[in-house]
Amino acid sequence: MASPITHITGYCSGINFPFVTGLSTAMMERWDPTSAVTFIDRTRCTVGVGATPFLKELLDASKAQSNRLPSMRFYICGGAAVPPQLIYRTRDALENCLVFRVYGSTELPIITMGWPEASQAQLAAETDGKIYNYDVRILDDDGKDITEIGAEGEIASRGSAMMLGYKNSAQDEKAYIDGVFLTGDVGILTADHALVITDRKRDIIIRGGENISAKEIEDMLHNHPSIAESAIVSRPHPRLGQGVFVYVIVRPGHSEPDLAEIIRFSELSKITRQKIPEGMAIVENFPRTASGKAKKDQLRIRLKPETENKGSS
Repeated sequence: MASPITHITGYCSGINFPFVTGLSTAMMERWDPTSAVTFIDRTRCTVGVGATPFLKELLDASKAQSNRLPSMRFYICGGAAVPPQLIYRTRDALENCLVFRVYGSTELPIITMGWPEASQAQLAAETDGKIYNYDVRILDDDGKDITEIGAEGEIASRGSAMMLGYKNSAQDEKAYIDGVFLTGDVGILTADHALVITDRKRDIIIRGGENISAKEIEDMLHNHPSIAESAIVSRPHPRLGQGVFVYVIVRPGHSEPDLAEIIRFSELSKITRQKIPEGMAIVENFPRTASGKAKKDQLRIRLKPETENKGSS
């Protein structure tokens, strides 16, 4: 169990699994990927649950130690955007482990379960799991239902694990519509009754009136051999309102790409021109939530004009 026990992932998986499945839970005192490899071998761990950064670090550590973690059978990944490449990489790198994505939130846990079969690798990589025991709706900007399969909109859902409400009841008014919780995530519903998360509503970049998905660009950049992780955010643009900016974490042992290389790679990847990053910065890490998700609000603040930053501090 890599996630903090006080996070919904830790609560659901670390605490509740033994009561509902008969499994034992092995918890590390603090997350350390190098120690985790030894810990998994010692405990004969079969299932892991955690956000994307934990899985990436575990794969790097297992490769460095030439240990393919043979006891591992499943890794359940969520809590942050999961690039399709990471699913395929894990299935190749770990000897017996199948990895899949799940989706939910603290307010509404485990809306989807993943695709755990070996034959379902493509579904596991390209969707965030099949909806399980929840009502899910896709809504447009006016809160109206979008019924077309594959059409993008805000994900709204309700189910037996939905929270009763926020401690500050004033927040509830904007959190629900007709008793359905508004997740703030944007996605599509597939013909297989699975969800594909395409972005956070507040992370969408509006460039010259066109909505641009940050996740689509991040998934593309994860194919670059020098990029371990990327975070796409909006940057103020004098003419178009918002532009595309990327923060990059470089893969250990690889050279740092510059903006020209990012543009060249994007063009070769056939992504539309308006989605190509117009600025970039190399960072050692991102500010993160306890579950490992990049805090894009803090990354955006770094790009605001100095006078605006001073005014908001």
